[in-house]
Amino acid sequence: MKTLSQWLAHLETAHSNGLIDMGLERVGEVKRRMKLNPACPVVIVGGTNGKGSVCAFLTAIYKEAGFKTGTLTSPHLLRYNERIALNGQPVSDRLITDAFERIEAARGDISLTYFEFNTLAAADIFIREQADIIILEVGLGGRLDAVNIFDGDVSVITSIDLDHQAFLGDTVEQVAYEKAGILRGGRPAVCGQNPPPQSLLDHARSVGADLLLYKRDYSLAKLENQQWSFRFHPEHSSTFSDGLKRNRNALPMPALRGSYQLANAAAALAAIECLNAKLPIDAGAIKRGLLGAENPGRFQVLPGRPLTVWDVGHNPHAARAMRQNLIGLPFAQKRTAVFSILADKDIGGVAAILKDQFDIWYVAPLHLPRGMSGEAIETALRACGITEIRRFPNVAAAYRAALADSGENDRIAAFGSFHTVAEVMTITDKPTGHHAAG
Repeated sequence: MKTLSQWLAHLETAHSNGLIDMGLERVGEVKRRMKLNPACPVVIVGGTNGKGSVCAFLTAIYKEAGFKTGTLTSPHLLRYNERIALNGQPVSDRLITDAFERIEAARGDISLTYFEFNTLAAADIFIREQADIIILEVGLGGRLDAVNIFDGDVSVITSIDLDHQAFLGDTVEQVAYEKAGILRGGRPAVCGQNPPPQSLLDHARSVGADLLLYKRDYSLAKLENQQWSFRFHPEHSSTFSDGLKRNRNALPMPALRGSYQLANAAAALAAIECLNAKLPIDAGAIKRGLLGAENPGRFQVLPGRPLTVWDVGHNPHAARAMRQNLIGLPFAQKRTAVFSILADKDIGGVAAILKDQFDIWYVAPLHLPRGMSGEAIETALRACGITEIRRFPNVAAAYRAALADSGENDRIAAFGSFHTVAEVMTITDKPTGHHAAG
């Protein structure tokens, strides 16, 4: 029996040297051989940003309501097991390696990518563990993503913007078409962006999906005393022809920080309403779930001083959201960015949006095949008019220096990639007087 680390080392090189290979024929055939047909409702969550947060809200709320939840997310920050969770907790190495063995036996001479093994293993585990609800986060795009071998009882598309252009296209309309691939005829589809791109509307109409639009079929309102309300009013929906309307009032602000998290929470609640006949949820579970949802690295504000933020955002859409959230933080005397990004991302777009939020940038390369050199990062930042830059050999060194150079009234934000946040999360030897990682 291979250990999990041996399996993962094998999977990273087994299929076309670990490259992304889009398409559903191979993984779909292995799914058929393994008879992976969930008996419980499935929610598929896609979009450019906000997918992980919607999955976190759904997981926490269903768990609080007493339902057994199986959640697939990606990428992981520190441990592969984070990707496959039961009731919000990463599953054991043994459950994963047993699932990998079953996939290996079923695939025969069919070659599978790392993410395809990942998706099949999650479904296999959730079905065997008799989950009451399965929540699957799309890895890349939608139409050709391995998750799309499953039919969602509800699909959620959080937001649509440019990212992964090499795979999804260079226009928002092209990206939206790829994301819309998870929609199914006669099934509700929640869209958190209004107005949505025309290609998404066209695709929803062509497949006969029941599209529920933010601000048209469901909405939110901020109330006083740190509360908000959710309204579900799907007048345009054939699924809810009985005129179902539901209000959820006096909801607490979500534990996940950031103004955009209310829209993510509302999208999750709309999906929950769509499944309410099968999996009824009481108001108490919603309130406890909103307060208990965890999604590390998404505008995560750590306890202690200097005020420190971790954010995995790596595209202009995420940078705009991060900028709004930074503006909402208390005044800081000195604002330090600890920044690294992958070479295939829009560094110029990210830097242009965030440059006014920092006084100095501590930059470092990510030591990965897709990593960008420190020199290239500095050159790109200077092209955006950023002049205060210090370069370090790695992200950990940059983060330690930022902590050492910051006083109580300063602010540090480490961001630009999942890999950037993962590196700072592993640092335990922080200078005395500073907070420990939360």
